[in-house]
Amino acid sequence: MPYKVLAFATSPRRHGNSETLLDWVLASMAEEPDVAIEKVALDEVTVNPCRGCNACEILNKCVQRDDMDILHDKIVEADCIIFASPIYCLGICAEGKALVDRAQVFRSRKYVLKLPVVPPERVGKRLGIFISTAGQNWDIVFDGAKMSIKCFFHVTEIKDRDILYLLVRGVDRAGEVEAHPTARDEARATGKAAVGRLREMNR
Repeated sequence: MPYKVLAFATSPRRHGNSETLLDWVLASMAEEPDVAIEKVALDEVTVNPCRGCNACEILNKCVQRDDMDILHDKIVEADCIIFASPIYCLGICAEGKALVDRAQVFRSRKYVLKLPVVPPERVGKRLGIFISTAGQNWDIVFDGAKMSIKCFFHVTEIKDRDILYLLVRGVDRAGEVEAHPTARDEARATGKAAVGRLREMNR
């Protein structure tokens, strides 16, 4: 069975810098015969914001009926989840944050209902990748976003040690990442490293 890679392009600006990085990573992974890739652009689906009603603590599902019904199952089934977002005001973009917040269902399942998020035999065998770009060159520019992403991965049973990062600063205007001196090579290396990690984790 191939490793299932589920990739989220969350930027409202399609085919911008973060999605370009994502596509480079996916192209690298797609060269491997044991990888199956699905890419979801959030501007093509409907993921409403979390209402904060906490009904999922009782129902074990969200009361909202939107495309998260389908994405929920894909998140559970994936061996590798890739989350690509630009930095907006020192955090992930709003579309990506809605996806993170709707992972409240997994938090309720794991910590309130004490139910498994994934089958026990798959715990510790899932990989996460966070891809991000920022216009600023500040050392702290990715810090806030990384905390949100760690939360998302944690409640979906991906451990901190199993998260890879591809973070590129100093690219703002659409297409600027194309001229970055190392980004393409870093993306390719990230894709290869991810497949290698998946193979190690699932021996």
